[in-house]
Amino acid sequence: MISASLVKELREKSGAGMMECKKALTEVNGDIDKAMDYLRENGLNKVAKKASRIAAEGLADVFINDDKAVILEINAETDFVSKNQEFKDLISKIGNAILNSDSKNFEDAVNVVTADGNSVSDLIAEATAKIGEKISFRRCEIVTKSNNETFGSYLHMGGKIAVLVKLEGGNVQVAKDVAMQAAAMKPQYVFTTDVPEDVLAHEKEVQKTNAMNEGKPENIAIKMVEGRIKKFYKEVCLEKQEFIKDSSLDIDTYIKNNDGKLISMIRYEVGEGMEKRNDDFASEVMNQVNGK
Repeated sequence: MISASLVKELREKSGAGMMECKKALTEVNGDIDKAMDYLRENGLNKVAKKASRIAAEGLADVFINDDKAVILEINAETDFVSKNQEFKDLISKIGNAILNSDSKNFEDAVNVVTADGNSVSDLIAEATAKIGEKISFRRCEIVTKSNNETFGSYLHMGGKIAVLVKLEGGNVQVAKDVAMQAAAMKPQYVFTTDVPEDVLAHEKEVQKTNAMNEGKPENIAIKMVEGRIKKFYKEVCLEKQEFIKDSSLDIDTYIKNNDGKLISMIRYEVGEGMEKRNDDFASEVMNQVNGK
């Protein structure tokens, strides 16, 4: 019987997945040194070596089943891998496992066990070992809705951008239109009330200074700020953006005209905010030749 503590120790030393560590220990009757050799022979200890590498490519996706939806992002080091069917299958497997679980948040999702008995974290570790570059489960959100609410989703460039929208009322097409809008126009906020006070105060000061630099007296500049803040909202807030399919409407009006109300929007753009990998292919090839 292989103890959980022994599995944990090997996992920490090797970086391999829990199931692989348990299998290795079972194969060598619990000898941790021989288990390390077993993992090396099978290439599974390479997972740990890749832990610090940059994985800013990948795909985002949305999974919906009735009143529950999951939006997630899984990263790889290169765009080449993200186009691979095996990588796409991994995302589908993880997304559907989370969708069919009782997960409420990302922390729950990482520990979800799939139909084959592996946890999501183990699947990621095993994919890293098998594919040969760092794979990471970066983020996910789990959203539920009531019967009178509607989900809409949209994927751009096969999953480089994924958007999940929830409306009260409305219909699936309207919700999808709003998701497409968010994908294309990249709003920073959903509602004007979402703009932080410090961001709004800074923008007002900038616009006031701009008006005064145009030669306007301070009292006039202050009055001009209100109109310019409305323009600012149209740029950064989804509800106030000009609808890309009908410029005579903003998004809030478009949804209301279709008996709906905007509730939430989540937009994932792969690799946003992450440092991009700077490939040195010559070094990469040499590392592989030398077994690093």
